[in-house]
Amino acid sequence: MAADRTDPPRQLPLDLGHGTGYSRDELVVSSTNAQAVALVDRWPDWPSPVVVLAGPAGSGKTHLASIWLARAGAIRVDAGRIEQCIADLGEMPVLIDDIDKHPVDETGLFHLINAVRGAGSSLLLTARRFPSAWGVALPDLISRLKAAATVEIHEPDDLLLAGVITKLFADRQVEVEPHVVQYLVRRIERSLATAMRVVERLDRAALERKTPITRALAAETVSAMDEGQGEFEI
Repeated sequence: MAADRTDPPRQLPLDLGHGTGYSRDELVVSSTNAQAVALVDRWPDWPSPVVVLAGPAGSGKTHLASIWLARAGAIRVDAGRIEQCIADLGEMPVLIDDIDKHPVDETGLFHLINAVRGAGSSLLLTARRFPSAWGVALPDLISRLKAAATVEIHEPDDLLLAGVITKLFADRQVEVEPHVVQYLVRRIERSLATAMRVVERLDRAALERKTPITRALAAETVSAMDEGQGEFEI
């Protein structure tokens, strides 16, 4: 009995290490992040030495923080090692990502804010929530955080999500029809992190099948992701 040859041959794609661009030129701007982008762009003319960029996971805080890190020539400090780093900072601007991911080092953050203010420098904190929700108990730190400028970044809207998906495919030198992008915008979770995952999986599936990325392939991929399959055959 002849083997069924209806399925197209599959090729195991090589992991080419496609990097996500975090430059200012690669940033997609919409109403959901415009205020935060404007604040990053106007550095060092900030309304306060301390700025908190607050928004949900997948909203693009990492991209904005990376842009500021490069623009300001800042140093990234781990939220769990604040005290150890203060003595070596000098006048360097400082970035702490996900400051509220774990219980805040209140004493360390208080001393860091004082050091930044004393040096005439800048501190950018990214967080999922506003400072009032961090559970801070140290009165002096509460006072310092109230004086910080807080900018909210929202979940991506359709314009931002479509722009990001298009850019992610372009990073991989993959052309995708606009109607496929719009389908993905309507179907996936409103998160830039999810957009990155679905683009990676679609690119891999298309390479395996040696076919273009179609709406049908997009639907199959999104359905598999909805079902929670970590590694799946598409």
